[in-house]
Amino acid sequence: MKNFIITAFIIFLSIISIFLGVATVNLSDIFVQGTNSNNIIFLSRIPRTISIITAGFGMSICGLIMQQLTMNKFVSPTTAGTADSSKLGILIALLFFPRESIIFKMLIASAFTMGGTFLFLGIIRKIKIKDNALVPLIGMMISGILSSITMFFAYKGDLIQSINSWLFGDFSGVLKGNYELLYITIPLVLIAFFYSKQFTISGMGEEFATNLGINYKTIVNIGLILVCFISSLVMITVGGIPFLGLIIPNIVSLFFGDNLSKNLYITGALGGLFLLLCDILGRVVIYPHEIPIGMITGVFGSGIFLAMIFRRLNFEE
Repeated sequence: MKNFIITAFIIFLSIISIFLGVATVNLSDIFVQGTNSNNIIFLSRIPRTISIITAGFGMSICGLIMQQLTMNKFVSPTTAGTADSSKLGILIALLFFPRESIIFKMLIASAFTMGGTFLFLGIIRKIKIKDNALVPLIGMMISGILSSITMFFAYKGDLIQSINSWLFGDFSGVLKGNYELLYITIPLVLIAFFYSKQFTISGMGEEFATNLGINYKTIVNIGLILVCFISSLVMITVGGIPFLGLIIPNIVSLFFGDNLSKNLYITGALGGLFLLLCDILGRVVIYPHEIPIGMITGVFGSGIFLAMIFRRLNFEE
């Protein structure tokens, strides 16, 4: 029932998103090929809405998988250095392979994303005191270092403006023909559904998973590879969307428990719903101008993240 309700809300907000905008759309001309209304709907607004839902679904699932495998509710692509590793990879692609295809650049970004994520995991495994609030702070320190390196070399290569375009997610430039790379996240999400039960068991610890016949290291690697590819796809297509993969899995966990296999769809759907709400809000607050969606999610996400930390500290006291 809950899945049906959230899906219905997504459909409702999708209709609002499609018909919301500065340009006037004539309903009678929508399905008339070549008219201005037809072009606005099918070349701009429908692709934008699809990309928002796809990105929200993918990034929320990334956060859920990372939190399950690391057994830490504060871990996500934003707080584990994953997003900033992807930005560094994008910079390397722009510096050394500017004429290569977008797929090639995505692969480079994914390679750097994997490197940054495994670096984060390697560091926290060496730390004896693994406080839940300390782990993401370490990830944010790694993110800060990677971001500084990225901006330094972007300045040297006169690519500051190009890199800044990835600092905050922005769907205003999404048009038919430049967002279809996000469709690759669909089979990746299906793979996540296929391994969902193994992810749930692996999240209970290596010893427990091994006793149940699960190859713990293989499952963890599969999960992290999925996270890295999905994060890179979203980053290189629409830019960074901070805190989405952090707050949505925690909200779902708070109301529906920690069973990943049961919560996978609702987490992704709620992520798409939340991103649609943020996008609509960003388009109406200073209408007819628009606030980048990354800024909206950053404001809401950072506030919820701080509330989570203070809640955890108060609980421990």
